[in-house]
Amino acid sequence: MTYFGGTVEIHGHRGARGLRPENTLPGFAHALELGVHAIEFDVGMTADGVVVCNHDQMLSPGNLADTAPAVPGDPLFPYVGRALRELTYEQVRTVDAGIRTPLAFAATQRPVPGTPLPTLDEACTLLGAVPDVRLAVELKTDPGWTARAVDRFTAAVAEVLDAHDLLPRSRLLAFDWRVLAASARYAPGAGRVALLERKTLLPGTRWLAGLPPEDPVGVALAAGATVLSPEHDLVTSALVEDAQALGLPVCTWTVNDPIDMGRLTDLGVDAIVTDHPDRLRAVLRARGLPVPAPALLPV
Repeated sequence: MTYFGGTVEIHGHRGARGLRPENTLPGFAHALELGVHAIEFDVGMTADGVVVCNHDQMLSPGNLADTAPAVPGDPLFPYVGRALRELTYEQVRTVDAGIRTPLAFAATQRPVPGTPLPTLDEACTLLGAVPDVRLAVELKTDPGWTARAVDRFTAAVAEVLDAHDLLPRSRLLAFDWRVLAASARYAPGAGRVALLERKTLLPGTRWLAGLPPEDPVGVALAAGATVLSPEHDLVTSALVEDAQALGLPVCTWTVNDPIDMGRLTDLGVDAIVTDHPDRLRAVLRARGLPVPAPALLPV
């Protein structure tokens, strides 16, 4: 049994990270052109309050490269390696997100030199033009954040999505489940996705907003989740059945092996997040399952 329209949804991870630079407009556009149900991407916030697409809470040397300081003699330059929250948008905008390919994708990812990290506003402008595609927006916080900081960040994300009338097409994702409660307040029209991995389920965990980890499905529902999103090696038939019995679709991540894609499809998951939407499309087609049409982007 699946909940997302009776098929397995294809979610492009960070756009299409296996094929184009992650969390960039070219990456999002490429995933749309392949055909996906949703674009998954990450956001953080700069020191001056601009919501930017970026995976880590810092600017990672794994996928980003410095170019030049925002102003001559800037004492914070180089910016790569610094926390996003320490830098202004003007500083972050100088970083090139299109030339440094992680080793795992060296054979498949095409560089796009000169590509900046986009703002959430810019991502919404692109994605909002494709009406059948949803946004899966992961808010990068951790238990060390204050409740006030979590609220401020969530409210800022909701404000941008609402300005583009995209809340009904959006789901807010988080490992830090305090974001789910904040999302219910600031983005009541959006879905709320409870992310899970092994480290967030350890005894004494601080990731689950004070809830016990022994029953992840039940506590996700108690935390206000509308979707359960476990790492793929946590997915069992019992987990899928338990979640779906409580009305929680199961969206698993990050799955790049076609064999794993087939196994998880057989287990009945509702959505699969992948760096290679092209591979997942081929797997679903081979099983006679529908796939979304490629998007026609405005010129």
